Amino acid sequence: MAWTIEFDDRAIADLKALDTAIRRRIVRYLEHRIAQAPDPRQYGAALRHDLSGLWRYQVDDYRVIVRLEQDRLTVLVIGIGHRREIYQ
Repeated sequence: MAWTIEFDDRAIADLKALDTAIRRRIVRYLEHRIAQAPDPRQYGAALRHDLSGLWRYQVDDYRVIVRLEQDRLTVLVIGIGHRREIYQ
């Protein structure tokens, strides 16, 4: 059971703003680990408070913020950024 990775417009802009090397690492992580996982929750952490309902994945010093859509088996990436900036 493979999950589909989709990018929100903001996440695409965030991704394009990153260095090529980290961009490749993030995309590779999403394609090889998250998309292939039976349950992508096992690799991430649920966010709390104002961001409740979202999940985050850690790739080096960067965070990938996603919404998991169980009914469509889709991981919707809604934001990507450095750990000190992404939650603001």
